[in-house]
Amino acid sequence: MSTRPAYSTQPTRVSKTQDLVLYFVAVFIPPLAVFFKRGITADFWINILLWILGWIPGVLHAWYIIAQSEGI
Repeated sequence: MSTRPAYSTQPTRVSKTQDLVLYFVAVFIPPLAVFFKRGITADFWINILLWILGWIPGVLHAWYIIAQSEGI
């Protein structure tokens, strides 16, 4: 019998191309990029508030979420 787990312990990584598209989308509609990356979570609502307060905070937050997410 093998002692190897049946599942992979390595995190799933989204392709670099998809991340580049999300960075581009984040420039125009930051909450949409966060939604595609994380879904409707607290990050999505935080990004909407930041986007309402100003375009640049929304974009920076969206880029942060995209950069920190590992295939989520």
